[in-house]
Amino acid sequence: MRLPFIPREEKFFELFVEDAQNVLTAARLLVEFFGSYDQRERIASQLLDLERKGDGISHDIGHKLENTFVTPFDREDIHQLISRLDDILDFIEEVADTCILFKIDAPTQAASAQAEIIVQQCEELVRALEKLKGFKNVSPHWIEVHRLENEGDRVGRRAIADLFTNGTDAIHIIQWKDVYTLLEDTIDACEDAANVIERIVVKHA
Repeated sequence: MRLPFIPREEKFFELFVEDAQNVLTAARLLVEFFGSYDQRERIASQLLDLERKGDGISHDIGHKLENTFVTPFDREDIHQLISRLDDILDFIEEVADTCILFKIDAPTQAASAQAEIIVQQCEELVRALEKLKGFKNVSPHWIEVHRLENEGDRVGRRAIADLFTNGTDAIHIIQWKDVYTLLEDTIDACEDAANVIERIVVKHA
């Protein structure tokens, strides 16, 4: 007796894109956070809302995973993908929250540059996930995320070096080192998400 064909649940792909778009919105808000620093409390509150929205999307994906017999790719990779997207969102919110908790008076050019890199990486992640359903023409996007990560490393290292070279206030140095490190962690989290996408595509090539 032949078993009937069981189609893969394709709704996952829409949810992945929705999740990544929410992360991209947060990344763009982080740029606005540094660019409109007098509005930082309001923007930080919006980032917290986006983090909660991301948690909701992740919950929806997890619930669908529990109730789907045939998934579009390995369940472990689905878990990894949503987890890495959550990490990016968590780091973005933490950057803003840390700036407020530390009572940092004004942003730096380096922090704004790092935030711009995060936006570019998130744009590439959205584009990659929009193509993931076909598992084709995705590689240019993860390659660009990796290139941007290298650029972000250079910006971060230079910013921290400048702190210790030109800084005179120890508290200021410690605070900004923490903020730059969080921004680097966010950039690295974007690369981690790209690595998961790459692994998924390679498995289905």
